[in-house]
Amino acid sequence: MNSCVARRCRVARASTDMPRYKILIEYDGAPFLGWQVQPDGLSIQGEFEKAVERFSGERVLVQGAGRTDAGVHALGQVAHFDISAEHDGSTVRDALNFHLRPHPIAVLSAEQVAEDFSARFSATKRHYVYRISNRRPDLALERGRVWRVSRPLDVDAMRVAARRILGKHDFTTFRSTDCQAKSPVKTLDQLDVIGDGEDISIVTSARSFLHNQVRSMVGSLVYVGDGKWSADDLFAALQARDRTRCGVVAPPDGLYLVRVDY
Repeated sequence: MNSCVARRCRVARASTDMPRYKILIEYDGAPFLGWQVQPDGLSIQGEFEKAVERFSGERVLVQGAGRTDAGVHALGQVAHFDISAEHDGSTVRDALNFHLRPHPIAVLSAEQVAEDFSARFSATKRHYVYRISNRRPDLALERGRVWRVSRPLDVDAMRVAARRILGKHDFTTFRSTDCQAKSPVKTLDQLDVIGDGEDISIVTSARSFLHNQVRSMVGSLVYVGDGKWSADDLFAALQARDRTRCGVVAPPDGLYLVRVDY
């Protein structure tokens, strides 16, 4: 264990029996290397830990419900941390927002919770949406917030194919080679493809996801929408349990962590 990890573990253990706070967060992921603290560069977790220290004078570990990748956004990320003093939720919310400026991060709410609450391990379901702009013109206002696919996509074919991979499966095909999950088996509860003019939303939920699973599934569904794959091809790729059988991995721009259930 390196010194940085060891220090963070000691901080986490030192926070036992302190008031625990749960925060609801939204952020634009574009300027960050992702949620998790990185040796070099901005991370959302790192900026939160700095903000908590400036507010409380304590160095703490801020634990999130999901380790979103670089460029991925959040409308409803959840995190928790422990500090020694008790404060009402509005004080914690406003203080963190003050110290997080000018980063594109906002604490929507804060509340004190039971000491056994864990933003990560108490979660029962995570909900994501992936946004596609299916239009020919370049993006002006939505650049960095959706994936522009200029070729017409068959939304109905994508919707039919998405249903084929619902349920409990080995999702190795849609798993990053860097994924650290102990098992590739996950239960996919929802994968809906919703078209509204030029806007396509792919809505998905599960208790947990593998690293890059959502973006890998979205990219493969775009293959279906493009006519490169059929629904049978998508299911065959899943059954192959082979990362090389995955379609293109969708860019992070269009992915949002929408909600976490407890």
